Amino acid sequence: MTKFSDLNLSPKVLKAIEEAGYESPTPIQAGAIPPALEGKDVLGIAQTGTGKTASFTLPMITKLARGRARARMPRSLVLCPTRELAAQVAENFDTYAKNVKLTKALLIGGVSFKEQDQLIDKGVDVLIATPGRLLDHFERGKLLLTGIEIMVIDEADRMLDMGFIPDIERIFGLVPFTRQTLFFSATMAPEIERITNTFLSAPARIEVARQATASENITQGAVVFKPSRKDREGTEKRKVLRALIDAEGDSCDRAIIFCNRKVDVDIVSKSLKKYGHNAAPIHGDLDQSQRMKTLDAFRDSELRILVASDVAARGLDIPAVSHVFNFDVPSHAEDYVHRIGRTGRAGRSGKAFTICTPRDEKYFDAVEKLIQKEIPRLDNPVKTEAPAEKVEETKDTNEPRKSSRSRSRSKSSDDKRQVETRSEPRTEKREEPRRDTRDNRNDTRGKDRGGRRDNNVVGMGDHLPDFIALSFDERRAS
Repeated sequence: MTKFSDLNLSPKVLKAIEEAGYESPTPIQAGAIPPALEGKDVLGIAQTGTGKTASFTLPMITKLARGRARARMPRSLVLCPTRELAAQVAENFDTYAKNVKLTKALLIGGVSFKEQDQLIDKGVDVLIATPGRLLDHFERGKLLLTGIEIMVIDEADRMLDMGFIPDIERIFGLVPFTRQTLFFSATMAPEIERITNTFLSAPARIEVARQATASENITQGAVVFKPSRKDREGTEKRKVLRALIDAEGDSCDRAIIFCNRKVDVDIVSKSLKKYGHNAAPIHGDLDQSQRMKTLDAFRDSELRILVASDVAARGLDIPAVSHVFNFDVPSHAEDYVHRIGRTGRAGRSGKAFTICTPRDEKYFDAVEKLIQKEIPRLDNPVKTEAPAEKVEETKDTNEPRKSSRSRSRSKSSDDKRQVETRSEPRTEKREEPRRDTRDNRNDTRGKDRGGRRDNNVVGMGDHLPDFIALSFDERRAS
């Protein structure tokens, strides 16, 4: 069996690895570290949870230990798709570089520019950043990328597949052509691989597992159900979710629930709290401080259930996650692999459940096609009495709809007749003015349709005041 001591890492790095409690490298680490130490470009493909982060942090620390950074000119650059993943990479550097005098800076959104500028001005060996914040610093003239020796793209398929292509191409144009480039990802579609060929030069390809495969330690299952009504789909899905959690009991001690939309993340989180579950949301619209606080609480087991969007699906190393629940089937099949990869890590066992409605069937079929495995169907955990109750509720709610035209949604039959009686005079009053207006328009000389003179004075009613009937002379004499 290969050991870290066989990989030509520096003694100080080996000491940090030993203090962290690791003895043997994972397959992706054993395959990627040697060519990385030799200065070759690396394309690493492995399923999530196999230690890809250490595959580039360990050789980077060994190589950067020789040399010194200059102000505003970092020596290495690690690009990550999300703030959380960037923060996790920074934590890995702290763990493995504690015996080496290397400086680092974390450039992510939601943090003051001033603090980040101060670190860059002092000079950093390792720069860990998201593309947007990195370019912000560059455009402000606070950063030079001409000293980059090693460049790492973490979660490469996600970086290139989610609209980062223009930013990535621009950043590659700012770094030296002679840099060493390392690409790591859990999936690598053929079209994405063609793009990576533009950035890598004769890379050493390390693929330790078939692309887009889920760990064998994860027990998968899916609940397929049809909602009683379209407008009740969300409510019934949340009921199924709570039943799945309750059925797992105490074994579900740390779980992540994934939703496709941020608004659903908040709704599901509030629903779980309402029914007594210890849950909290995390998605891109939350403040960075709140997101980090929630993640820390989840890591420390202070929080039992984390309701997340896909921002938390990629690369986050959250230990001992027992369950993953897909409240929605992901629209991209690759995301399913990343989601369930949050559990069953480092040799542990885990469970992953997916809730599927008829509208999700095409996405679910794509997932099974990608992983080349049929996901077992599970019985609906909601009790059998529930459908009968839903039918009765449907009947009750449909009855008022039938009588809504008489404007008596919740009234008795007597009230309905009273409403109809009151409505009749209203109809006559609306019709009379229309008839008068039509008559006046057709007979401008004050005659009705029969040719008879209309003696009524319009606007005066039937009574004519006496003073109007008097002649001018009579009124003058009086």
